[in-house]
Amino acid sequence: MKKRVLQFIGSFNQGGSERQAIALSRLLKNEGSFEVFAATLSNEGILRAEIDEIGLPAIPEFPLTSFYNANFVKQVRACAKYLKENQIDLIHTHDFYTNVFGMAAASMANVKARIASKRETGGMRSVRQDMVEKFAFGRANTIVVNSESVVNYLKVRGIPATKIHLIYNGLDTERFNITLNDRAGFLQKYLLPEDDGIRLITLVANLRHDVKNIPMLLRAATAVLASDTTAHFVIAGEGGLKDGLQAMAIELGIGNNVHFIGRCSDVPELLTNSYACVLTSTAEGFSNAILEYMAAAKPVVATNVGGASEAIVHDRSGYLINSDDDGSLAVHLLDLLGDPSKAARLGAEGRRIATSSFSESTQLQQTVQLYESLLR
Repeated sequence: MKKRVLQFIGSFNQGGSERQAIALSRLLKNEGSFEVFAATLSNEGILRAEIDEIGLPAIPEFPLTSFYNANFVKQVRACAKYLKENQIDLIHTHDFYTNVFGMAAASMANVKARIASKRETGGMRSVRQDMVEKFAFGRANTIVVNSESVVNYLKVRGIPATKIHLIYNGLDTERFNITLNDRAGFLQKYLLPEDDGIRLITLVANLRHDVKNIPMLLRAATAVLASDTTAHFVIAGEGGLKDGLQAMAIELGIGNNVHFIGRCSDVPELLTNSYACVLTSTAEGFSNAILEYMAAAKPVVATNVGGASEAIVHDRSGYLINSDDDGSLAVHLLDLLGDPSKAARLGAEGRRIATSSFSESTQLQQTVQLYESLLR
């Protein structure tokens, strides 16, 4: 009989952790070694349709309002009951909230194999939240991380090295190997300018947390546009920070060249229509966006945080800059805008690295090996 493994996903909003968890569920189901289940804290989000297409058993929801009230205890008990009734052998949680909730439920249900995840190096959680998550890590057999920088971060926090397991994010790179067919139609869909001379500089990120540091891009855009008005900046993502960032763009006098397109369901096509891409985060684990930029053969200018340096080779596939250094961001973007052949060369090298080093097949193989070792 196949062992039963459960992927615990926070929600189905379009975030990096959510997309990785759904992709892993699909890979595991197709690989066939395990019977795959999924659970969530919230059924909301555009990615719900994607996981439904995989054909998993019904996905239960355990909604939370807080970690510190009676509802949390109620939901943990309900989840533990679900885990027992479905004879789950291994639980794999994928972010802060599912780490805390899932490890509590797995402990109550006596699930023997428990895997938590850590995908960032700090800056997103309060001291109290960090303490709660560290307690959850204590209940896990293994913590999967996605970069060497996260390995080092956890060691500094006192997590035993023997408990940390590095598996890089995987990416279906062929999704980004597409040919431009209807550029005008795509630009019209997202209300982007259609002039032939316009070049799109793109950032894909959620607008829910200051850690993405979108103001850095807006300040750099101001400097770039002072020298090159062919650049238009596209920010693809949704969240509560959007209105304030739009107001900042208008205040800086660049509102006509900065486009907040919200949730984008056509990321491969967006990147294919882009000239270069950026990441401005102050903290990351291993950015899915960077891999997507590289898979789309676009040169990347990224802050040197998290695992960025484990993907980007400076001056060969893109540029690494200091966190919050909008001056360097502007200089490198102007360099790329002024030298299209160099931009294409860096993009091609990025595509080669993404295809050879960050494939879904490698991620799947390492995950299956980890699961089998724990289940033994």
